[in-house]
Amino acid sequence: MVKASVHPQTAVPLVEALRAEAGALGFAACGIAPADEDPRAAGRLAEWLAAGMHGDMAWMADRVDQRRAPAALWPEAKSVIALGMSYAPATDPLALAGQADRARISVYAQGSDYHDTVKRALKALARWLIDAALERGLGEAAVKVFVDTAPVMEKPLGQAAGLGWQGKHTNLVSRTHGSWLFLGAIYTTLALEPDAPAADRCGSCSACQTACPTDAFPAPYRLDARRCLSYLTIEHKGPIPEEFRAPLGNRIYGCDDCLAVCPWNKFASAAQAMRAFLPRAELAAPRLADLLALDDAGFRKLFAGSPVKRIGRGRFVRNCLYAAGNSGDRTLAPQVTALADDGDPVIADAAHWALAQLERAAPG
Repeated sequence: MVKASVHPQTAVPLVEALRAEAGALGFAACGIAPADEDPRAAGRLAEWLAAGMHGDMAWMADRVDQRRAPAALWPEAKSVIALGMSYAPATDPLALAGQADRARISVYAQGSDYHDTVKRALKALARWLIDAALERGLGEAAVKVFVDTAPVMEKPLGQAAGLGWQGKHTNLVSRTHGSWLFLGAIYTTLALEPDAPAADRCGSCSACQTACPTDAFPAPYRLDARRCLSYLTIEHKGPIPEEFRAPLGNRIYGCDDCLAVCPWNKFASAAQAMRAFLPRAELAAPRLADLLALDDAGFRKLFAGSPVKRIGRGRFVRNCLYAAGNSGDRTLAPQVTALADDGDPVIADAAHWALAQLERAAPG
């Protein structure tokens, strides 16, 4: 459980004490940005939406005016405290790429749901901030906390606050933590001294671009979600287009490829990761055969407290069937056949596709 530490002495500057408290609560990175609009980030968002690269994620466009700037969402906000928790893995996220009998779950989803862990710590830090401001005679501060579920551009805010820069794979990259940070934000009515924005240090590197198995980057710093395996396995609800099924390989939830190859990850330390984010043994390298056997109750039990649970068994089984088809393992055929007449047409379609792939596989 995340617990706040003892209140600092009032002689310690508020921002300095804030960083110390954030560290005590498990945040590996903490910075401050103004609540004003960043015209460049807002412009890039508008162009991305206009090109339809958000796919089925209608919620990205529904509140775009509020997403453009913190003050647009909450006019009283004067500062944003951007925070990051490390989930740096101890092992190579790409290690299971050649193990067809195993399923690959994105690193971030192998432990507890980050929404719960990060939000709990954000609320504790927000309560601390209110008390600390009163202790210092700064008046009553108002706060709002956000973790990936509101119209907030966490990555541009993280860059504005100096946590890192938005890399060519569009995720935040930290010189200290690589690509492995869960982001959260606290909006506040306090006018805090902002940090200097982080400089882009991608340079000429194109590792993340070339690693993508579906060419989801039409240009550096631009992601077409409609081609992204993370989007397709998590957000997309219907059948995955056939051109992307073979590139899925054994990925059944998310894709780490563009993150895992980032050279800045060599500075990330798994020791800094929160205990809640450590991989559960049963999710680190699950057997595909075991996952195909899950009924709804078994799915809910296995993924209780995991972000995987939110996609539901139907989408999950769909993904597992594509992985089965890519495995070349004919021993999975009976399980796949059993799902070919499933009442969910998306599952049935995936099963028929998988059977066709297995029939073409070499015996043995």
